[in-house]
Amino acid sequence: MGRRVFTREFKLEAVKLVKDRGVSVSQVAKDLDIGPSVVGRWVRESLTDKAHAFPGRGQMKPDDAEIARLKRELAKTKAERDILKKTIGFFVKDPT
Repeated sequence: MGRRVFTREFKLEAVKLVKDRGVSVSQVAKDLDIGPSVVGRWVRESLTDKAHAFPGRGQMKPDDAEIARLKRELAKTKAERDILKKTIGFFVKDPT
């Protein structure tokens, strides 16, 4: 049996049951046949950043996307620096 995947809408509805309707996390988990720790994590994630909670597969939160972009840029800059170091070493070689 594979890992279960839930849509963003499903997660938001489960969180809405807990936050808006006052149903306990354990009751929501029991009704939806999910572990209580999963529902609790969904509630915490929605509290930290509701607009970007549960981005889905292959999608990143804006902050994570910016970090990934900066890491790629840093790797490219380091590669360019290394090429320049080798080039300088080639031209500065001592002929003796």
